[in-house]
Amino acid sequence: MGSRKRLAAEARKEERKNYFGATLNNYPTSPRKMRLLADLIRGQQVEKVLAELEHNPKHPAVPLRKLVLSAISNWKLKNEGGDESQLYIQTIFVDGARTLKRMRPAPQGRGYRVRKRSNHVTIIVGTKESK
Repeated sequence: MGSRKRLAAEARKEERKNYFGATLNNYPTSPRKMRLLADLIRGQQVEKVLAELEHNPKHPAVPLRKLVLSAISNWKLKNEGGDESQLYIQTIFVDGARTLKRMRPAPQGRGYRVRKRSNHVTIIVGTKESK
């Protein structure tokens, strides 16, 4: 008979077996700019997402495309022989990461603060029946 903590931990571990994803940490662009792309691909088929991100002019599209490819690769590792054409983006979210604070010279001896933002992106891919 396990403790309540152990049972909860095992339940979480069992639940994570059904999630296949990837994370991108501390990417140096503002979360707002990355969320524009995340909203564009949320809930879509993976093949369509890769084509969309390949031709998107926004600069965060390149690392986001690599992240989707990484999530697909992680899904393939756990599901040998699975049908990749049925994959879609189950969940994607962008969180704010650390902010680097810099000073920019301003008139009359003052300094303006420049906030260089970064973000974390998490993608979970899956098939329709896994939901």
